Amino acid sequence: MFFVFGPSGQMYRGGPENLDKIAPVRRAGRPQALRTRSATEEDPPVPYHHAPGLPPRSAPGASAEPAAPVPVSRRVLGAVQAYAQTLAGPAPRREPLSRVQDVMTPGGLSVPPDIRVNDAWQTLAEHGVAQAPVVDTLGRVVGLLLRADMAPLDLLPEPGAIKDAIALARRPVSEVMVSPVPTVAADTALRRVAGVLLSTGLPGLPVTDEAGVLAGFISRTDILRAVAADPPLDLWSGPPEGMGL
Repeated sequence: MFFVFGPSGQMYRGGPENLDKIAPVRRAGRPQALRTRSATEEDPPVPYHHAPGLPPRSAPGASAEPAAPVPVSRRVLGAVQAYAQTLAGPAPRREPLSRVQDVMTPGGLSVPPDIRVNDAWQTLAEHGVAQAPVVDTLGRVVGLLLRADMAPLDLLPEPGAIKDAIALARRPVSEVMVSPVPTVAADTALRRVAGVLLSTGLPGLPVTDEAGVLAGFISRTDILRAVAADPPLDLWSGPPEGMGL
């Protein structure tokens, strides 16, 4: 289920096929990822697992060394652990990811509509994100703030550009945010979200309930991360087309 919210409240509730007809949601110029990683951040090393009660094997490429004898107490403990795992039964099967709630970022950063653009820029920079939902005092989404809108390309150094940039920095977020903005329910099929992101060019969608209260955010990065994750992403399971989810 999709919604469209603006400062006046909900403007649309239904499937993705009529989003562009209900509200003038403009196409974003520069899609950005919700969460970024620093250039120095690396993936944690993958542990090299071995069977309980047995000495660890050498990791691939490592030089082989004689294994130290395993004390009897450790062998017994390993056997007990293996037996306990057998009694517990097989681990539950990890189901494919198919819904917004499976991959979205719960909660997340948001900004109020009356904060200055300069202060909002600082907030986004501190959290390492490129956009944030704009919410009112009741936590309801009224817009989406994009970093690209806070530093548009037409304000590159030219005569008068510095003055315009200062004026932009002093404006409230409500004057530069994307509004009205589409939002999506947490139980919506991921393939429908992907279609909306492609058609609008937005970097992601706020996840809300029917009242517009923010529950999280789903970005292009979240979906791509799910594509590469285990369990696999399943874009083709879900409700029939006519249900509009």
